[in-house]
Amino acid sequence: MARRAAIGVVLAGGHGRRIGGDKAMVELEGRPLLLYPLAVLRAVLDDVAVVAKQSTLLPPFDADVAIWLEADEPRHPLVGVVHALRCARGRPVVVVAGDMPFVTRGLVAALARERARGAVAVVPRASGRLQPLCARYDQRALAALVACDLGAPVSDVVAALSPRIVEWPDDEPFFNVNHPEDILQAAALLSGR
Repeated sequence: MARRAAIGVVLAGGHGRRIGGDKAMVELEGRPLLLYPLAVLRAVLDDVAVVAKQSTLLPPFDADVAIWLEADEPRHPLVGVVHALRCARGRPVVVVAGDMPFVTRGLVAALARERARGAVAVVPRASGRLQPLCARYDQRALAALVACDLGAPVSDVVAALSPRIVEWPDDEPFFNVNHPEDILQAAALLSGR
């Protein structure tokens, strides 16, 4: 039986308190931040969705991108992963945080095609750090994620799943924008390309 193709999912349900709110709408070089990872997922995967809260302000995007609204509470990145798995109807999901403007096609393609070898998730590690918000989760991860301690660090929860770890040689794809100064750094990185 052929593997079911992964669905690409941008996680966009966060408050964005550290950056001043509405993180998906924060502009980087004249483009809303969320559109960067969304464009990469769309270039690699046939089916793409955005997980967001009802109150999340989202930029306009094409109608072929599904919007999967998650509950307002609790607020935690793994709640978005759980909701994505529930909406994916048995298919694996490749999730990317909406604040990762430098995720690459090569990384997404590698996550989508990497064999899990019995693990419930495929998670990259760069510079010694797991990157659980840019990873692939199979449906078998759902029960463990539903039962997880939302007070624990995301990396600890995902490490406890015994994921298949893929060493990634460069940590730039995992750069995330959390503070206003991160926008400046991201703009400098973009202009240097």
